[in-house]
Amino acid sequence: MVRVLAAVLAAFLAASSAFAQGLIVEKKAFSMPSYTTAGGATIKDVKIGWEAVGTLNADKSNAILITHFFSATSHAFGKYAESDKAAGYWDYLIGPGKVIDTNTYYVISSDTLVNLNVNAPNVVTTGPASINPDTGKPYGMSFPVVSMKDFVNVQKALVDSLGIKKLKAVMGASMGALQAYQWGASYPDSVDRIIAVVGAPRGDAFLIGWLDAWAAPIRLDPKWNGGDYYGKEPPTEGLKAALKLITLQAQQSEWAAKAFGIAPADPAKDPAAAMDNKFKIEAALDTIAAARAATSDANSLLYLVKANQLINVDPASIKAPVLVLYAPTDLVFYAPRVGAEAKEMHAETGELPGPNGHVNGVIGVAQAGDKIKAFLAR
Repeated sequence: MVRVLAAVLAAFLAASSAFAQGLIVEKKAFSMPSYTTAGGATIKDVKIGWEAVGTLNADKSNAILITHFFSATSHAFGKYAESDKAAGYWDYLIGPGKVIDTNTYYVISSDTLVNLNVNAPNVVTTGPASINPDTGKPYGMSFPVVSMKDFVNVQKALVDSLGIKKLKAVMGASMGALQAYQWGASYPDSVDRIIAVVGAPRGDAFLIGWLDAWAAPIRLDPKWNGGDYYGKEPPTEGLKAALKLITLQAQQSEWAAKAFGIAPADPAKDPAAAMDNKFKIEAALDTIAAARAATSDANSLLYLVKANQLINVDPASIKAPVLVLYAPTDLVFYAPRVGAEAKEMHAETGELPGPNGHVNGVIGVAQAGDKIKAFLAR
């Protein structure tokens, strides 16, 4: 459920930048005066960011919605400026002549509610860090619980505002896959097909427990202060520890062995000689977590955890054709469980092998390119 940044994906991001083909996208904002959550709470002045590429055809039947993963944003393709160091996370898949060909399809992507990266300059989201219009102060933990249903309901309002009656497809990885399944269940007449990457339509006890473990370091940081830290020193250490856990689980042992082995972070500082001497993988996880924490919000991570814990789409409720792409070594959504639920949906499936476990659903989807193109063309 995570976008692993910094050194671990530096090579990939550089490669993705090379394939941007000059595609420049503009971040826009969609607003709703108020929104009532699936739990019955009202949120005023809801905003989410979105971007798009391609041309909507005359009958508006060629739109594809990309739903993002846990730590991502709407920035799935292109660049905001030519000077950007890297393009969107799926830029290698989406663009003119690519797997999702923007000469054929109009592709939309939006930020979710409670987006983790609320401190990033190009993210627009409503969540616990937003100002409550009734109090003039950040919501903090008074923000209502939101779920995939709420993410999808707000996306549906965005799609409706564009005059699109039926999406050609909804496609997403990890938490994006959960949203794609929810689209199939919530709006069966508004989506033609679903492409779900490294995700299952239902949670289970083990996933719920792992998500709780991701959140635990934040709650244990004294600076979290029950979520009341806006305008004060934030719980950065707890947030970084949470992001380290997420990063490690999103990868797997082959990645760790190949990238780091058991080498020390500093050849001159043997980990056996002192408690503070680190292994290379420890230092790398610290670096990645610090980079992610710079744009992330601790409360938003807690709300995302809850939203993912609540996913519970009955596979039998999905009537649209489904393509499920899974990673055999995934430590977040285990392949046997994903496969079993794919069978319940009579879904077409495909493997995403590679050393990166769950992250194969972000960086390794091109290997299923022909399958995706054929699925969309039917």
